Amino acid sequence: MATKHLSPEVLNERRKQAVRLRLDGYTVAVASQQTGLSAPTVSAAWKAFREGGWAAVPVKPRGRLKGQANVLSADIQALLWQMLYQEPQDNLLHTMPGWGSADLAEWLNTYHAVELSQRAIEHWWEAEGLKHEPWRLNHFAKQRSQEGRWFRKSVLPRFAQLKDADQRWQGGVRRVAHPSGSIYQIYLHGSRGRLLMRCFKKPPEAKAYVAVFEALASLGAAALVFHGALFSASPEVTAWLDQQPSFWLVPVPADLVLDE
Repeated sequence: MATKHLSPEVLNERRKQAVRLRLDGYTVAVASQQTGLSAPTVSAAWKAFREGGWAAVPVKPRGRLKGQANVLSADIQALLWQMLYQEPQDNLLHTMPGWGSADLAEWLNTYHAVELSQRAIEHWWEAEGLKHEPWRLNHFAKQRSQEGRWFRKSVLPRFAQLKDADQRWQGGVRRVAHPSGSIYQIYLHGSRGRLLMRCFKKPPEAKAYVAVFEALASLGAAALVFHGALFSASPEVTAWLDQQPSFWLVPVPADLVLDE
């Protein structure tokens, strides 16, 4: 659930509920599901509690920060690029599959004392060509096209093995043309379409893909529909996949068109 649609009172009550669940021993994923908050929001509430007690759990009043403009300063953009090129970690130093706008905002605030909204970061993504929209995979369910047949044969059986929508991921790798030079981006979308990403200055190596897949697998059983890479040509990736009983990779054939 997008927290921007919640009143401060409701959001703060859910943050407290998430902390109570974590105190009872439940994982971030369970607390997220029970409260309707995103995993980064649950982690942020838990971190605030551990550092400042119950008084630190409620969020600050909302509103545009004084001096926050639509165009980010060069220094802030440099910080954002610096993080996108690093392996994503949460504030407990757990490896994450990719950077989300909430994660970037939290890291800027925690480590650089820069307050920036998720919306501002997402606008910057779009301006830099990093924004990627999720595919409407279910749109192919009843189509008689090649895409429809692939979806029913390859994707649906994997999705049917998973109980929760949050376990169904889609993603890919692409080259982004940029004034500073080519950028290679691994992007991921969860069930609610939230965008996660990693960026590279050259084509990602096998170990980068394995790191992303391991981080996803650490969240529980998952199926990932992936576009843009031929993993059958990588012994390192195929060996890792062969050892995963509850992580399924569904490659998108090169001749399929998923973008409408």
